Amino acid sequence: MTNQINRTGRYRFVTSGILMIVSLTAFRAVASDTYVLTSTNDPTSNKVVIFKLATSGTPSLTLQSMLPTGGAGGASGNAGAVQFADDFGAVVNYGSNTVTRIARFGDFFAVSGTVPLAKGCVQPQSVALSEGDMFVAGTNCAESHSWPSGALAGTVVALPDTSAGQIVVGKTWAAVTLKSGSVLRLPLSSGHVLTGLKTTVTLPANANNTPLGAAFWGDLLGFDPAHSVDSFALVNAAGSVAPIEGPQPAYPTNAPCWLVKGPGNLWYAGNSPGEAISIFFTDGASGVFYKSIPLPGVPTDVTLSPDRKWLAVIYTASDGSGGHIAVYAIDSFGDLSLTATSGPVGVASFNGVTISQ
Repeated sequence: MTNQINRTGRYRFVTSGILMIVSLTAFRAVASDTYVLTSTNDPTSNKVVIFKLATSGTPSLTLQSMLPTGGAGGASGNAGAVQFADDFGAVVNYGSNTVTRIARFGDFFAVSGTVPLAKGCVQPQSVALSEGDMFVAGTNCAESHSWPSGALAGTVVALPDTSAGQIVVGKTWAAVTLKSGSVLRLPLSSGHVLTGLKTTVTLPANANNTPLGAAFWGDLLGFDPAHSVDSFALVNAAGSVAPIEGPQPAYPTNAPCWLVKGPGNLWYAGNSPGEAISIFFTDGASGVFYKSIPLPGVPTDVTLSPDRKWLAVIYTASDGSGGHIAVYAIDSFGDLSLTATSGPVGVASFNGVTISQ
């Protein structure tokens, strides 16, 4: 599919709700608290789950609210279902073919409307926010939107199969991981939107089994071919691949699946079967596995705070108590120390996680 979309001004808002929110963003400057957001992914009525992180005194991660998105969840095998940047966040509604926009002003969050996918595109799995634009990967398309207006921008890209795991965006290109065994390179225009072009990155046999989580360091892509011996890999803008051996023994004992770029030359990966956070060091061309930090359950997405001081991971507890979030402080060397863990809130498992400051 190569539907050409006319780009509009990124701050041309298309709903009265957004106009109201713009008038309220002056209150954002007084906000000082840190919040962690995730979603219930309920296939009937999706909700955004908001926790407040308190770090003074006895640290805590306390449930603040659950906001109905107005759509249906149901995504699986994905990452990046919830994102936040500055005053606005995005949450995928897999079962409704929409993305819900969340606005923050001060320490208050509100749903501010939904953004439909392009015609013919369905089941959003993952979003990425970058430089006033939103990128969405569904089961059959990748698309870009002006943000926070939500207006379609650039050219819709048809995906070769329905196995998308995550979409991420760098300086000159975006990438979609396909669980079927490949990574798509999607060039960006000078306006930082999708051009409609795509190429498949050729992956080596030791790093091509089930690509899942991904993140950019500038224009350098890191991703997790989770079921491979080399379960982490780097891809530069030219498409060259540098596989890196992960924790051993490899899959099915260990499998770094979900990824976030940490401070400096660090990367943190949610290791689902290993019930751990696996840490890697890299330069621009190679890297090495460092160590794993155990979790009391199976991680399914990870995120870093804008100030790069906190790591949050969602996991499904091994004791059967459902979805939880663990927040770790990151020290000057990149090591992690557990700061707070959420209690059970009646959600079987969370989907997507982001931090708003």
